[in-house]
Amino acid sequence: MKPFVELSFMPEALASGSTTVFRYRANVTPPRDGRQWATLMGTLVGHWVSRYGVGEVRDWFFEVWNEPNLKAFWTGTQQDYFDLYRHTVDAIKAVDAQLRVGGPATAKNEWIEEFLDFCDQHRLPADFVSTHHYPTDALGNEDQDTETQLSDSRRSLLREQAQATHRRARGRPVYYTEWNTSSNPRDPRHDEPYAAAFIVKTVLEASDLVEGYSFWTFSDIFEENYFPSVPFHGGFGLLTLHGIPKPAYRAFELLHRLGTDRLLVDGLHETVDAWVVRQPAAVTVLLANHALPRHPIETQQVHIRLTDARAPRCAYVERIDEDHANAKRLWREMGEPDYLSASEVERLQAASRLAQEPQGWTYEDGAQASIAVVGFALAAYPVGVERWFWPRAEAVARKLTTLRCFWNGPQGTGTIATVSQGNIANQTIAFFLWDGFWRVGASTPSAACEMVREEGPGETVRTVKHKMTLRLRRLASRKRPLAK
Repeated sequence: MKPFVELSFMPEALASGSTTVFRYRANVTPPRDGRQWATLMGTLVGHWVSRYGVGEVRDWFFEVWNEPNLKAFWTGTQQDYFDLYRHTVDAIKAVDAQLRVGGPATAKNEWIEEFLDFCDQHRLPADFVSTHHYPTDALGNEDQDTETQLSDSRRSLLREQAQATHRRARGRPVYYTEWNTSSNPRDPRHDEPYAAAFIVKTVLEASDLVEGYSFWTFSDIFEENYFPSVPFHGGFGLLTLHGIPKPAYRAFELLHRLGTDRLLVDGLHETVDAWVVRQPAAVTVLLANHALPRHPIETQQVHIRLTDARAPRCAYVERIDEDHANAKRLWREMGEPDYLSASEVERLQAASRLAQEPQGWTYEDGAQASIAVVGFALAAYPVGVERWFWPRAEAVARKLTTLRCFWNGPQGTGTIATVSQGNIANQTIAFFLWDGFWRVGASTPSAACEMVREEGPGETVRTVKHKMTLRLRRLASRKRPLAK
């Protein structure tokens, strides 16, 4: 872990005005004299280099200010901010030219082109682009309640914005240094499974577009407007005031254990998203069932089939939903006490934990898997590159790997392994781990539904259509990874 330093706010001794924000009265005015600000920045960073060593500080990031496009955080103009950036980057680069400085640290993905134009015109370094976004940004009337703002939003909005920022960054690394499920510091959904499903979907959709994605914030123990005592008050944190993990925290726990070797998953569903990740001795399927407020959502049935695989050692499910890893539900059942005893904290800690539930499965030996049509992979180059799903080189690799699977893959119709059906409830995450398999690739749900219909006696076409089915097959060559 390395520091990502936000260089704000303005010391009163240097400030040009008295306007402040938050209870701790952070001054949000430009400096009276930019040279004095530059001296402060050079002295501060020089001290860190002297104390920790230049090699260490070169791994840090220096972000200039916080949301200067909002009057609440910057009373100056856009040009005033650009002047502040110029003084800052010159001072830091004078300490060491390899230290990393960037901006514009704006809200709502704004000022990126103007900021980079200014840097290019004045030959100023901008080592990265940073900005913030929330699904409630600029949607409808800002005076509307949070639920209305979210209902006016749309699924995957943050991914669309990250794609646009990635394009506008002109090849520079992109860091989102603030985001959450909403910008309301007292949003009840921050404490509920809704946030967990939103986080998993958002993080995995943005992972190929950004270098860093900093959730705001780690704990409810921070003070901007006032410091509440209620254990679950809708704060931004992943942890409550008492350090009790929220469902959002458990979502990051699942993501941390997920691994990095993601496989291609094709198909669309109105509320369910699926990701498959392989590790040396396991396959993980991560599912999120998520919809925005006032949008329809139902519990969905999931059928998972792994083909051409070795016998498993175990299979289990971990869930985050209303009944699992959800301490707030127990707090409600306690009568929503404002103050907690030590024993109540222990009970809530226990209720927040993820639990591994054994998952039933069947295994049939000796059959080989059929090759399903992988339409999404074949369209990776003409469609995926155009829409920024993947970099060009990765899209080419996906398409070629798919074609090799057609050419080299075994043929057959037998079933190898089927995970028994399970439900994925509203605003929930299901984390399936199938342990002991070869590396696998993914085929399309459309082909999988056909196989379920043909191989599942007694199942009607209508029943199959209401399932989300994943079919997986082993790579013909284990030396070539299907995806990263």
